[in-house]
Amino acid sequence: MNKIIYSIATVISLIAIFASCSKQETYAEQREREFNKIDEFISKNKIEVIDEATFKSQDYTTKENQYVQFNNTGVYMNIIDKGPEQGKILSKNGDNAEVLVRYQEYNINGDSIKTTNRTPAFATLCDKFSVNNYQGTYIASYIYGRMYNYYGSKTVPGGWLVPLKYIRLGRPVDEDDKYATVRLIVPHDQGTAAAVSGVYACYYYMTYEVDR
Repeated sequence: MNKIIYSIATVISLIAIFASCSKQETYAEQREREFNKIDEFISKNKIEVIDEATFKSQDYTTKENQYVQFNNTGVYMNIIDKGPEQGKILSKNGDNAEVLVRYQEYNINGDSIKTTNRTPAFATLCDKFSVNNYQGTYIASYIYGRMYNYYGSKTVPGGWLVPLKYIRLGRPVDEDDKYATVRLIVPHDQGTAAAVSGVYACYYYMTYEVDR
């Protein structure tokens, strides 16, 4: 009798394990879901996507609600403002800066805000990171901020560094000057460690300025 009960219990356990495994998404399925969510987001917000050749022909600018998609990263970028005229683009090897960022992070897959420092509670606190252009690759590390505290990592998302090749880092000195401002759609592999493990894309609204 005990053998029969044991056999039945074993079969039930195997069925439960199989059912659990069958419900788990493969990485390919998670990626497909992420791409579908990005496509839905683009369609819902009536975003015009352009390629890098068109972006170059427009003098590395984007029109209203127009995003350039970068082939090497999959990041989509809309430049709202390139930043103050007296600002500096970190375009040369060895260029470096300490950058202040205000941002809102929106989980496209989950349809929700993940984290932000663009609220009254964080009105006096920007996120700050140091960045260095090393032979065309931007290497960055958080110094402090909401993103660093929330995720507990000094690694700056790769997607955040994409605009640095095109925007001017500076500080407004008169009423006509604006902060460098961009919108980004960042796939998981260019996002935070949480996005990488969860395989979800995020939308960011961000301003950049150089620290004094």
